[in-house]
Amino acid sequence: MSRSPDDPITRYFQVSLYLLIVTGFVTLASTGKLDMPALLLVSLALLCRGYLLVRGRTLQLPERWASYLTLVYVVFYVCDLFLLSGSFVSATVHLVLFIMVVKMFSVQRDRDHVYLAIISFLSVLAAAVLTVDAVFFAAFCVFLLLAASTFISMEMRRSSARVSACRTPPAITRRLTGPLSTTALALALGTALGSSLIFFIMPRLSTGYLSAYAPHNALVSGFSDDVRLGEIGQIQQSNTVVMHIQIDGDIRGAYDLKWRGVALRAFDGVRWSNPQQQATALSNPDGNYDLSTTRAATLAALPPQLVRYRVLMEPIGASVFFLAPRPRSLSGNYRMITVDEGGAVSNGDREHAIGSYRAVSDIGQPSPEELRHATAEVPPKIAIQYLQLPQLPPLDPRLPQLAGDVTARAPTAYDKAEAIESYLQKQYGYTLQLPSAPQRDPVAYFLFERKAGHCEYFASSMALMLRTLGIPARVVNGFRGGEFNSVTGSYIVRGRDAHSWVEAYFPRYGWITFDPTPPGAAASFGTWSRASLYVDALREFWREWVINYDFAHQMSLSNDMAVHSRRWFDGARVWMRQRYAALLQRARHVQAQAERSPGRSVGMAMGVIALVILLLNLGGLRRMVRVRRLVRNPGRAPQAAASIWYGRMLRSLGRRGWRKLPQHTPKEFVGTIGDAKLRGPVEAFTDHYERARFGNSAQDAQALPEIYEEIRKS
Repeated sequence: MSRSPDDPITRYFQVSLYLLIVTGFVTLASTGKLDMPALLLVSLALLCRGYLLVRGRTLQLPERWASYLTLVYVVFYVCDLFLLSGSFVSATVHLVLFIMVVKMFSVQRDRDHVYLAIISFLSVLAAAVLTVDAVFFAAFCVFLLLAASTFISMEMRRSSARVSACRTPPAITRRLTGPLSTTALALALGTALGSSLIFFIMPRLSTGYLSAYAPHNALVSGFSDDVRLGEIGQIQQSNTVVMHIQIDGDIRGAYDLKWRGVALRAFDGVRWSNPQQQATALSNPDGNYDLSTTRAATLAALPPQLVRYRVLMEPIGASVFFLAPRPRSLSGNYRMITVDEGGAVSNGDREHAIGSYRAVSDIGQPSPEELRHATAEVPPKIAIQYLQLPQLPPLDPRLPQLAGDVTARAPTAYDKAEAIESYLQKQYGYTLQLPSAPQRDPVAYFLFERKAGHCEYFASSMALMLRTLGIPARVVNGFRGGEFNSVTGSYIVRGRDAHSWVEAYFPRYGWITFDPTPPGAAASFGTWSRASLYVDALREFWREWVINYDFAHQMSLSNDMAVHSRRWFDGARVWMRQRYAALLQRARHVQAQAERSPGRSVGMAMGVIALVILLLNLGGLRRMVRVRRLVRNPGRAPQAAASIWYGRMLRSLGRRGWRKLPQHTPKEFVGTIGDAKLRGPVEAFTDHYERARFGNSAQDAQALPEIYEEIRKS
């Protein structure tokens, strides 16, 4: 361990480079995708490096050790790629962090500093792959500032090292810190503004260059065609924002809708699946996709209750659109939309991930009395698909018996469904704690032993109980409700809002929603909740106008700018016309007054002219006053007073024929004076002048007026 150099430029460079590395790592860690061992080890290494930097010391690994460690890690990288991380991005991030730590403690040459700066940039690049959050933009701006500061100071350090014979005094070098930081800040701001301008102007051609390497979100498995019991419960333990939903005309958060994802019909005792064919949705001339196939054959004419809404999805990796019940149409920048027989709407455009879309749904529901009179026969196709029960392992015989006991007094299919829904809500508890060990028959374990679970177990139990009674049923996975953000007027739907419910089939009315899950503990919001809404509003803006920025947004922004600029020019033209009319009216008024009283007008004009002349010569008057004050008291500013008195002396001698040439020094000018009687006072005046002018002597400056009078009278 040795002491670091005391050169202020080198010190500034080391601090700037260290902060650049820390910023790159913090940007990467802020994605939340960095595993705990890597987070702890790199954090300890950075803290150790920072401590040494504060103490002015360096710890340098031998170059041979760094080479051996690198060779060992190459073997570990292969194990990490295939066994530990199982992901190219995660394993490569670990490799970059390892190289950064080793290089940080084994700097030998200037190029090692460049490598560290490049590694910090690779950390920021990895963060860009792993997240699209607005926090990344703030961290990137700090990184941009530190990058400019680091490379400027690096070049200054290299240049000063080359000129070893000429050393800048430390006191002067320390003054460079402020201007250097200001220059780096100006460069960073200019780069950020220029990049933003290019970003909003450049045409949007394609997106997702690195998205293929981004890890998929855990939410994907809960909304696929094959869902194992317990996966929705895992999603509910996450507070991650999944989507923002704005409902037209809703400014108070009056809706509590279920956002439908996938409908699952086949159950094997452990998992639900959706082996259904998909059809391509037809596109209307207005660009909307017709989703009428999601409304199962409905013979009864129900009054529509349409709701229009806009969804802004986070990049969860799922290909399913989350829609309110009975969707009618969907619009967005997607070239193909598919709809399956269960009503799940999916994105068939592999080049455009789900970002934002608008949709219209009919949330109207028939009344209980209407459903009680739905006594027609169930279509054979519906019965075959939605009355199946698990065979291997076979259904627990206690389940149909429980269904019969619960619905013994229910006369109609709707009453039976309502009775099962109420029974599960009242007799069973809600918990997100999953069973410690996997169960052979999780539904039977939930109903007859544990008697507590989350929404998947409630929905699965009700669906199976309805099927044993001959009522077609299926499980639907999606989201429910969301937190209303009054700042943006949108619902914030998080992972904890994931939900499973049941849809039962009633002839003439189609699929009707039932929710047997009892209400869980409500999320608590403290005093920070209001501030978090503003943070979420910023994230929503970032997601809409940066991440999802495309040609449609460019056109919208261009149209808005054209409209606002036209309004501004129209307003400016009207304002100028009004000002011109007012000025013309004022001129006519002044002319009329001048004609009525010419003497007064001439006096006012002369006063205005005098005021203008005074203002134009204000600087000269101030200099004249300052000169007079210095002439009266030369000791207040000896250098300036000496120059003034020396000029007076030269003008006095010039009037007598003794003129000082430009090439003459004051001493040489004294030698050109042929009058011996005059030369003596001039020489004395010159001596006092030089001591006052270049030595800042107040006593010599005060002697100049007296000697000047002697010269003038000679």
